Amino acid sequence: MKIIAEKVTLNELRQMAADRFGNLVKAVVDVDRELLAVDAELHSDLEALLLEDGSEQKSLWGINLYPEMQGDDFIEFDSMINMRPSQGNSSRGVENEEMRQRIILIVAKRIIR
Repeated sequence: MKIIAEKVTLNELRQMAADRFGNLVKAVVDVDRELLAVDAELHSDLEALLLEDGSEQKSLWGINLYPEMQGDDFIEFDSMINMRPSQGNSSRGVENEEMRQRIILIVAKRIIR
């Protein structure tokens, strides 16, 4: 598990995927601090790592990255940590389109393709 405050390469993500799940890397994005935590068995482990680092719960969103995919297929908005009825998100996805776009921009900023 690690927090990406600068950049990570697509090749590094490919290696993480190969080492753990084969085709995906679990990640959690802090939309306020613009950080990305990657490479864990569970999104909740990455969430805990970011919380210990000073992130706020309301700012954290779980995603899956598919290093071999492109376009809309690269990011999957699906995680149990996203279920937050108190924030208007009642599914494992990210229902707010503006929030989805913020996540996409942060991922693009942190990953070197």
